[in-house]
Amino acid sequence: MFKIHMKAALCAALAAAMAACLCGCGPFWVDPYITVKESDLNWVSIHYYNMNRTPIRRIGVDIYGNGLVEVKKGTSELVSNDFAKKYNDEEWRGIKTYRVQIDPADANAIFQKLVNHGVLDREKTAKSSKKDKFTRFIAVKANLCGNTYSDNVNMFEEDPDLAEELLDVVREFENPSL
Repeated sequence: MFKIHMKAALCAALAAAMAACLCGCGPFWVDPYITVKESDLNWVSIHYYNMNRTPIRRIGVDIYGNGLVEVKKGTSELVSNDFAKKYNDEEWRGIKTYRVQIDPADANAIFQKLVNHGVLDREKTAKSSKKDKFTRFIAVKANLCGNTYSDNVNMFEEDPDLAEELLDVVREFENPSL
């Protein structure tokens, strides 16, 4: 009789796990607050727009695990979209690009700080802002230790605390002393 209850419990647990997978829930055992290990495959891409100015000022910061930081800034759509098509636009040439090489350990520290602030956590609740109109936009995409985040949402709306951390990273590389 004990074996029958054990089989029923095992079947129920399997059914619940399959139902969770089928309904779109992520596995409960995946922890978004990981310890980031140094790897050349890690990267974070941050895009910031300030819509208080005309034309819109854009900044893109891409940080790679090998320590390469590529910064694009200006008013051109090319700052945030390599495939922009408005080549007749008067702002088309408004872009400056530069690269900075930092220690890979420093890049890893930035990655870890962002993970600690929830860059990979899709399950955050009750953190969104109640503000009606945003004049700033910041979005992030990341691949850290095989964990990815790529939703193109305004973090000022979705997670204001993470947005401020992302903005700090942008500010760190916005005007480097070359």
